[in-house]
Amino acid sequence: MSSKRYKKLPEKTKELPAELIEKLIPKLKKNCTTKFDESIDLSLQINNKQKKNEINLRTIVNLPSGSGKKIKIAVVCEETKSQIAKDAGADIAGGDELIEKIKSGELNFEKLICTPSMMVKLSKLGKVLGPKGLMPNPKLGTVTDELKKAILDAKLGQAEIKNDKDGNLSLSLGKKSFSDDNVIKNFNAVLEILEREKGNQTIKGDLIKSAFLTSAMGVSYKLKLPKNI
Repeated sequence: MSSKRYKKLPEKTKELPAELIEKLIPKLKKNCTTKFDESIDLSLQINNKQKKNEINLRTIVNLPSGSGKKIKIAVVCEETKSQIAKDAGADIAGGDELIEKIKSGELNFEKLICTPSMMVKLSKLGKVLGPKGLMPNPKLGTVTDELKKAILDAKLGQAEIKNDKDGNLSLSLGKKSFSDDNVIKNFNAVLEILEREKGNQTIKGDLIKSAFLTSAMGVSYKLKLPKNI
């Protein structure tokens, strides 16, 4: 059953003509009527079913305006690097002892970074970390010796770009409290990454089939992209 708040929101917005993000952000913010700072989310349908192959995107984008989220970061590293990780902003850092805690189910973090030499041990915990999407991955910059950079990037704001088997892809572009310009900067950063990824794939036609913009507790609007990707 829909709440009284939701019933007051515009209906059939998905049937409206697509508009550029500059036009849609004010509409979305007007519909953010909850008491918390709602996220502004981008939902895409990509053309992942190709004749000769299937497109599976998995990369990250550094959001220039940040994500608006505070995340807890854990770092698995050599004991000699634990303090370096903590000084860089890691909430948790350690070696074998931390791996044992993770193995026992202590997953009190949202992002996990690991040094290459410790990945051999951590990789054995795929059944624990995999289902939660927490297993470090070199493609996502979370298996690295450059701990300071990885931690800083994660703290400043990163989003994972990953489609499911049906080609659906969604990520947050920020919060209602963000200025319109800051949401647009994050959006443009995502488009830049997607354009790069398209160039790395063998794709017939456009990569993006459809795009929608919505707020966490609001309605969706068709989004017109500034150019075909």
